[in-house]
Amino acid sequence: MFVRGVVFDLDGTLLDTLEDIALAMNEVLSAAGLPTHPLDAYRRLVGWGARDLIRRAAPDGDQDALLADFRARYYGRGLHGATRPYEGVPQLLHALVARRVPVAVLSNKPHEPTVAVIGHYFPDVPFVAVLGARPSAPIKPDPTVALTIAEGLGLSPSECAFVGDTEVDIETGRRAGMRPIGVSWGFRAESLAPAGAERVLDAPEDLLSLLGS
Repeated sequence: MFVRGVVFDLDGTLLDTLEDIALAMNEVLSAAGLPTHPLDAYRRLVGWGARDLIRRAAPDGDQDALLADFRARYYGRGLHGATRPYEGVPQLLHALVARRVPVAVLSNKPHEPTVAVIGHYFPDVPFVAVLGARPSAPIKPDPTVALTIAEGLGLSPSECAFVGDTEVDIETGRRAGMRPIGVSWGFRAESLAPAGAERVLDAPEDLLSLLGS
């Protein structure tokens, strides 16, 4: 079955946000007198939301205080420092829209920053839904919100691809009954095949081959 709708992860899939996340988190750790981490280490620390990032980066720290400081530093900057779209992603999104393939975003980043950063970097892409983490809904890999998005697209889950860069995204897609598609340019490419990715894309435009003619 060809793909008729696409749900994208955000961080590591559409946008390279790693440097800004690492900078803010290391500032938090340094201010608290805790050890910092090299940039590459954050590839293994992100993906499950900010609270989990704090737990992984500083398991012995004051979790609530560190989380509040991280949110103030990272989200307070507007998320526009080193963050940038991956090469070829804007062109892919426009190609999907031109083919009338509905697109959506589901992130474990808090909802308001997710909406803001998508609006900043992709202002002319008519996403059907852009959803981040909210108190009223479970986060990935729980499939609940992904299934709600599929319903909003007017498609069955099996007609949708869930595209992401970590095992969290692949598990979300699998649990939702969507086609779990990985991307090699993101944070944890090595985790995708073991997690059950149907396919791992080497370039954004490779996704177009799943659409059929």
